[in-house]
Formats: sequence, structure tokens, C-alpha cells
Amino acid sequence: MKKPVRDGRTISADKVKRFDFAKKPKRANRPIVWVAKNVAAFPYMRSHDFKLTKVNMDGVKPPYLLLCNHGSFVDFYVLFEAIRPYDPNCVVAIDAVRDIGMPVMGLTGYICKRKFVKDLHLIRNLKYVTEKLRNIACIYPEARYSLDGTTSFLPESLGKMCKLLKVPVVTLIARGNFVAQPQWNKEDKFIPQEATLTQVATAEEVKALSAAELNERIRKAFVYDDFAYQKERGYRIDNPRRANGLHHILYQCPHCLTEFEMYSEGTTLECRHCGKKWEMTELGELEAHGGKTEFSHIPDWFAWERENVRREVRSGVYRFDAEVDVHTLPDATFFYAQGKGTLHQDCNGTTLSCTYHGEPLTQHWDGTELESVHVEYDYPYKKEKYKLDFGDCIDISIPEESFWLHPIGMRDQLTKFSFATEEIYALAKEKVKGKDA
Repeated sequence: MKKPVRDGRTISADKVKRFDFAKKPKRANRPIVWVAKNVAAFPYMRSHDFKLTKVNMDGVKPPYLLLCNHGSFVDFYVLFEAIRPYDPNCVVAIDAVRDIGMPVMGLTGYICKRKFVKDLHLIRNLKYVTEKLRNIACIYPEARYSLDGTTSFLPESLGKMCKLLKVPVVTLIARGNFVAQPQWNKEDKFIPQEATLTQVATAEEVKALSAAELNERIRKAFVYDDFAYQKERGYRIDNPRRANGLHHILYQCPHCLTEFEMYSEGTTLECRHCGKKWEMTELGELEAHGGKTEFSHIPDWFAWERENVRREVRSGVYRFDAEVDVHTLPDATFFYAQGKGTLHQDCNGTTLSCTYHGEPLTQHWDGTELESVHVEYDYPYKKEKYKLDFGDCIDISIPEESFWLHPIGMRDQLTKFSFATEEIYALAKEKVKGKDA
């Protein structure tokens, strides 16, 4: 039997360990977290002129549920600054635990989670945090970094979760964090940052309101647009590489409609099929080098692409097929190389076929089973630290495993794949509701 490769080394399949998601969280190690906050988080936020606004927060103390938006890694610096002097128990993705290291993460009181997988252990651990530890349970419900600086996918289960926890619900919406370090251009760029900490429902309201009503309050609180924030405040980013990587999310030319022939470098985005170019200004807008500027606001271009994918899905013509390099992450320690496989997606769902720890595997996710996916551009960013070079990756999980899939011989497919996954889910849920009506 072929042995899986662990971070470049071979290991027997019977030695593979899996993460114990049932393990109860602990309180953060206060001296260690104090050092981290005062050495990294607080100085960073001061250097970025951070301002915090509190709404309906008078008298609010732990325990409560804290829902935060997700723009970049500095979100955690924003979190610590916004809720000081408290140290929360944060839900953290298993790959982030792996990146930072379990020994370090173990001192923070983290709760581990696989992205976009239903997990009863998570609910039990959140209840343990609020009922037994009497602490702040912190979740980034979008489950991944925003790709365009606006609200990402929010799960329908949030309202039900609030009802189960029976504690106040607070949101933390940061602004400026995304445009400083978007996922397609992680180079830190200076911009003043702000955040709003809002109690959207008291414990009494959580008890009285329906899950749908709580969802609506959360969705209203989660409306944000980081590029609009930058323009409204007049914050200029003069970094000469600010457009690098922009083609990862703006993959379709609005002039000739060609996909996957967009390129970006320096401050310029261009389509190499028709030759049209756009300049990314210091205020984060786009200006055509000549002719019409189809979209000056980057999220509008992004939304136009999504609408195009929605039409493909709903007309039944959408299809994705790729050969992929397969790595798996069963625990929060090692990636295992599983060789090559195939990834197929159409309007009915997503299917991965590969070798899995020496045995053939076909894993299918029906349209109603996969709400969204996590994507990473040029992963990992700091290759000298992690000694890995996966490139662009799609991360899809089942309860006991995370599959990290790198499309071979294809470029800039991730954003469209992400759109399609969410649109296939939305269509599938509509069909289910139609049958139940």
C-alpha cells in the first residue's frame, strides 16, 4: 500500500492522527496572551490610528456571543483591542491552528473547527464557554477572509446558535483591515483602521425573538464595504504594488467577457485577450487606461462576475473539471500528500476522486451539503516559514478530514469555483423548499 507523505516525509497510514474536536476548551493563559497583546496587537493598532465605536454596549460583560467580520489576519489584533481587558475563546480553523502551531494555540483557549462542516462538538464547546467558563465565545461566521472587502457567506444556522446559547449577541465589524492586507495581496499597507462593537440582541431578546429575526439583525450588522470605507475617508495607499494579485478575484474581463486571461502587476490590471487595462488608484478605485471604465468600484466588478456564474448555474450549463494535487489535513499538525486526483463540479454538486491513504476514494458533496468553500491564493504566503508551496488551493472538508486541492495547469479558477459552490447551494435549497411547500 502506498504510504502518504507528511509535509514532504513518508509515514505509515496507521500512524495518522485525527483532531479531537470534542476536547473542551480552556481559559487562555493570561500571562502569555498579555505578552502577545502588548508586544504585537496593541502596538499595531496604535500605529494604525485605530478607533473603536461602541453601540448598545453599556453594562455588557461576559458571557456573550461575539460575531466578527473577517478581512485579514489583523482581525485578531482588532478583536483584542476592542474587547480588552477580556481574553475570549475563539473558534479557529484547523489550518490556522496548524499554521500557528498547536503548542502556541493551546495557550489561547481556542476552539478548533473545520470550515463549512456541521459540527455538534462546536455547539457543545460554545455552550461550555458561555455556561461553565462564563466567557466570550468568539466566532468569525463568514468562515474565511472576505475576497473583495464586503460581506461573505453567512450561514443560516446563526440564529439557531444564538437561541441555543441564550446569551447576548454582539458583533464586531472592522474597517480598513481588508484593504491593508487583502488575501490576494498580503503585503501590509498602512491605512487607519476602525471598528464598531454592537450588541445586536440582549439575552432577553435572544429568548423572545425567532431564529430568523436574529439572523436578520446579524445580517444588517454585517453590511460592510472596505473599499467604500477607504474612498469615503480619503485614505490613500501609495504602495507601488497595490494591484498585485487583483486578477485572482477579477478574473473575467468586462470588455471582451473572456475569463482567466486577466493579469495584474504594480498598479495595473489588464486583459491579455483584448488588451484593455485599468489603473488601481491610491483610493482603491479602478480607472480604464482608455475608453469606458466598466467598474470603478472593485466589489461591483466582483458582484458582476458572481451574477454571471449564477446565470450559468441556473441555466444548467456550469461545469468545472480539473486534475488536482491532493493534500489532506486530518489533524492540526501535518499535511499529507495523497498524489493526484480529479475534481468535478456541476449544478448538482461536487465530486473528488483520489487516492486516500493508499485506498481509492470518491467523495461527493450534494448541492445542499456544501454551503461554501475556503480558497487560498498562493498558499502558504510565507513559504520560508512553512516549507510548503501549494499554490492556489481549494479547501473542502468532511468531519474527519480537510482536502486541500491544487488545480494543475489552470490559473485563477478559485474565485469562480467559490461563487459556483454558493450558487449551487442556494439553488439546491430553493428546490428543497419548493418540494416542501
